[in-house]
Amino acid sequence: TTSPAKAIMNPDLELQQYLFDLQGYLVLEKALTPQEVSTLNALLDRQQLPDPDQGNRFGSAPRKSASGFLDWGQAFCELLDHSAIMPILRFRLGDCFRLDRLYGMCMTEGMQRGQLHSDYGTSSITSGAQPGQRYHAPPTEMLQGFVVVAWNLADAGPEYGVFCCVPGSHKSAYKMPQRVQDDLENSPCVLVPEAPAGSAILFTESLTHGTTAWRGQHQRRALLYKYSVSHLVWINERVQPPADFELTPRQKQLLADPGDPHRFFPSLFEGFDE
Repeated sequence: TTSPAKAIMNPDLELQQYLFDLQGYLVLEKALTPQEVSTLNALLDRQQLPDPDQGNRFGSAPRKSASGFLDWGQAFCELLDHSAIMPILRFRLGDCFRLDRLYGMCMTEGMQRGQLHSDYGTSSITSGAQPGQRYHAPPTEMLQGFVVVAWNLADAGPEYGVFCCVPGSHKSAYKMPQRVQDDLENSPCVLVPEAPAGSAILFTESLTHGTTAWRGQHQRRALLYKYSVSHLVWINERVQPPADFELTPRQKQLLADPGDPHRFFPSLFEGFDE
C-alpha cells in the first residue's frame, strides 16, 4: 500500500489543510447527520443541564468527574474518533494524539459573552508579551499541539452568536490590542462563522477565540473535545473510560496515558479499524 506521505492528497483535504493552517480554525458543515444530532440532544434532554445563573458548562472531565458526559450515552463515545474529524486532527497533531479533556456548553437567550483568549501563543496570559512589541517565543514555550473540536448540536453563527475568533491570530507575533477585547462585537478582525446544527468547528488553542453573547431563542448546545499530541498535557489528570459503554480499541487509545509519539504511543491510523 502507498504510505500517507507518498499518497496523492484528496483535493478537499488539501484545501482543508491549507485553510486550517491559514486561519487557525475550520468549520465542517454536516459533520453529523440529523439523526446523530437528534440522538445526542435526546440524551442531553435526560440530564439536568446547568441553569444559566450557574454557568454554561456541563459534563466536564477530568476535573468535575472521571468520564464527564461520556457516561451519558454511547453516542458521546462515538464522537471521540468520528470519521469526519480524524483526517483534520491528523493535519495538526500527527498520527499520535490523545483526548486531554472535554466539556459541554449551553446558553440561553440573553447570556453575555466571554473573553477573547488563547491558551498558547503570543496573546496567551502566560506568554509575557508586551503590547506593541514584537514577541519572540522562547524555545521552552509551547505554541501548538492542542486542537479543540466543538460539535454544534444547535444552529449557531452571526445571527445567534456563539464561537468567535480572530482568524490567523495563532501566527501573530504581536499581542492582541486591548481595544479588540473591549469591543469585540464591532471589531472588524473578529469573525463569527456560520455553524449550523451538525457542524463541527475545529481550532488550535493558540488561536484567539471566545464566545459572543447568545441572541438565539433556542438553547445553544455544543460538545467540546480537546485533543493534544500524545506527549503533551494540559492537566495532570486523565479522562477515564465510561463505566457502562464499550469503547473500540482506538477510542481506548485516545484515553491512554501520555507517551512519546510512536515510541510509547502508537499511531491512531495504523492497526486500528476505523
